[in-house]
Amino acid sequence: MKIDDIRANFFELQEAFAQLADQVGDQMLQCGQEIVRSLRQGKKVLVFGNGGSAADAQHFAAELVGRFLKERRGLPAIALTTDSSILTAVGNDYGFDEIFSRQVEALGCPGDVVIGISTSGNSKNVYNALRVGKERGCLAIGLLGRNGGMIADIADINLIVPASATPVIQTAHGAIIHFLCGLIENELFE
Repeated sequence: MKIDDIRANFFELQEAFAQLADQVGDQMLQCGQEIVRSLRQGKKVLVFGNGGSAADAQHFAAELVGRFLKERRGLPAIALTTDSSILTAVGNDYGFDEIFSRQVEALGCPGDVVIGISTSGNSKNVYNALRVGKERGCLAIGLLGRNGGMIADIADINLIVPASATPVIQTAHGAIIHFLCGLIENELFE
């Protein structure tokens, strides 16, 4: 790797961030408002993804249950990526494509929010979980990259990072998560 490669990576990240507000700003506000509406009604957030997106899901849930910037009560959020017994049992008995959908089937209630994170937009297990969430009356949100992939076709709200490099998409996903957490805290705990 050379300094020009480093500069190119930062430039791609800078471009993605510059495009985010223009291309998904309205969807980010809508997404935050829908999560707030759901939480005000006593509902919960279920969030999931694979690999780095699994870590992002855990990060999002932790910011809601713990706190982001304000001292406040915990908010009901569950990362479906953390229970190794469920993941391995469902993966073994039903297949990897069902590890999140089975949990949404068990935990999702009408009015809940299900958030699937996928940098490609084509993770079958994320797609399946959003589909099951919609069937159960949940709001389905896709936090995606590239062109949104097949998940963009099923989600009610899509937050698509306009980039092709996975690290750039993941970095932008982290920023979107922080934006949403700030919006949620400000709306619920003025």
